[in-house]
Amino acid sequence: IIKHFKSQGWDGVGLNQRSCSGELNATLRSYHMGVSDDLELVVNHILEKYKYKTIVLAGFSMGGNILLKYMGEQKDQIPKAIKAGLAFSVPCEIVSANEQIGKWYNRHYVWRFMETLNKKMLKKADKFPGLLNVDKPLPRNFTEFDDRFTSKLHGFKDAVDYWQKCSSLPLLEDIRIPVLLVNAKDDSFLSEKCFPYEIAKKNPYFYLETPDWGGHVGFAGHRHAKGAYWSEIRAFEFVSSMITESLINS
Repeated sequence: IIKHFKSQGWDGVGLNQRSCSGELNATLRSYHMGVSDDLELVVNHILEKYKYKTIVLAGFSMGGNILLKYMGEQKDQIPKAIKAGLAFSVPCEIVSANEQIGKWYNRHYVWRFMETLNKKMLKKADKFPGLLNVDKPLPRNFTEFDDRFTSKLHGFKDAVDYWQKCSSLPLLEDIRIPVLLVNAKDDSFLSEKCFPYEIAKKNPYFYLETPDWGGHVGFAGHRHAKGAYWSEIRAFEFVSSMITESLINS
């Protein structure tokens, strides 16, 4: 999405979550579904250093949940330079989404992800001996992983407490700048609660689109798109229309 926006004259900044840049981060704390404080830190750093007047935030899957949570928490106190938000394939109600991800047809994804996450925790345990329970068997699914690691590392009681407190769904009604959420109906990771139609009807700043196809972050382009994904094209269309409308109204 940065590449597509840069082709239209925008600058771009990518946020690597802790331990997601190819190297383990230096602190015991890691990343999770609700680290909106890390996003806030990066946004404030960019505003202070570069003085941009117009910023658009974009997030996919977990990143989309963090983005929506941040926007809802900020309410009308969000920095004035942030003009719009874009979120794709977001499990905004994590409790039910976790149940959905646990379905048999997602098992290959879960296995691969557990392999990656467990390796990171083993490295963490070497770096911080005695602070993590890495006894075998290691977690086999997100519930076991979040119960044993995520919740303990970040101050939650257990996995369910973590999911409930980090879901962006309860905060969507508090968003006060235009934000587009695109969740495909055939996304096998999303539960019914991840399609907040009623909130979209009530909150004029919250736009929800639910195409029939797209899977989980799989909004492919077409032969006339010059390499851009449909999601990138739709994102730029939305941002352009919102900024134009803002200029007209001001």
